[in-house]
Amino acid sequence: MKILILGAGAVGGYWGARLHQAGIDTTFLLREKRAEKVRKEGLVVKSPRGDATLPVKVVTRGDDGAPYDVVVLACKAYDLDSAIESIAPAIGSDTTIVPMLNGHAHFATLDSKFGAGRVAGGLARISGMLGPNGEILHSGASGVSFGERSAVPARASLVALDAACKKAGIDGGLNANINQDLWDKWIMLATIAPMCCAMRGNVGDIVEAEDGATIMLETLEECRKVAASEGYPPGEKVLAGIQSMLTQKGSKAVASILGDLEKGGPVEGQQIVGDMLGRARKAGIAAPNLRFAYAHLQVYLARRARGGLPTPK
Repeated sequence: MKILILGAGAVGGYWGARLHQAGIDTTFLLREKRAEKVRKEGLVVKSPRGDATLPVKVVTRGDDGAPYDVVVLACKAYDLDSAIESIAPAIGSDTTIVPMLNGHAHFATLDSKFGAGRVAGGLARISGMLGPNGEILHSGASGVSFGERSAVPARASLVALDAACKKAGIDGGLNANINQDLWDKWIMLATIAPMCCAMRGNVGDIVEAEDGATIMLETLEECRKVAASEGYPPGEKVLAGIQSMLTQKGSKAVASILGDLEKGGPVEGQQIVGDMLGRARKAGIAAPNLRFAYAHLQVYLARRARGGLPTPK
């Protein structure tokens, strides 16, 4: 099978690197600057599971090597429009698109452009970040989850992608209940992301505050009610795990959106928090914590748009 991955950041870069190492036909669709660096220096991965410098295949145009069996979108949600433009020439009659974006808002856009039948569900649980020289700094978890969003047997391309992941040592893979998994991740992310941004700290910092753990759990409950209203309440075990993770004393866990914000960069405020809040309002669910946190992110973005942020040192 032929796989095209848009992006070579922590998620797409690590996943694609391991697929390449396993002998899977994997190509990266990158912007010119990133493509030039990877072509010259290789894709560099530093990981507890093994470091590597890999001479991966790189293209800057979607029609180069097209069509592909699977196209993985491993970009930020705010880059969706440009991502769609980039991958459109790579899509053939049997191509499956696997988006790994946060939240749910991207599905409506992708379905409208390519047709819902082409778009699978997908999410990543890969811990890492890009280093100062563009290297992938993988720090722990390396799981992905993907599957059909409707109640049909998994198509051949997803079955093949699952086999490729197993060969590459990537955890997870094909998930017959991907919609529930998407919601389980979203309620966790829509809690930790706005709380870390509003309080400017990691989970351990927040829990040390007098009402920090209580506010965290209140926010999670707002998100849980939204998921339930949409027909995807988390199971008791899943919910208990999220509660424990978000209230663990001394935890260094932090949403990556805080790093983006502290660098003065764009953030996925609407996709992670705003969409959740909008669904709460539509369902008549009170969500005061989400309301405050989303207003906080909107103010940040408005200030950024007018150039009112200090230059990062």
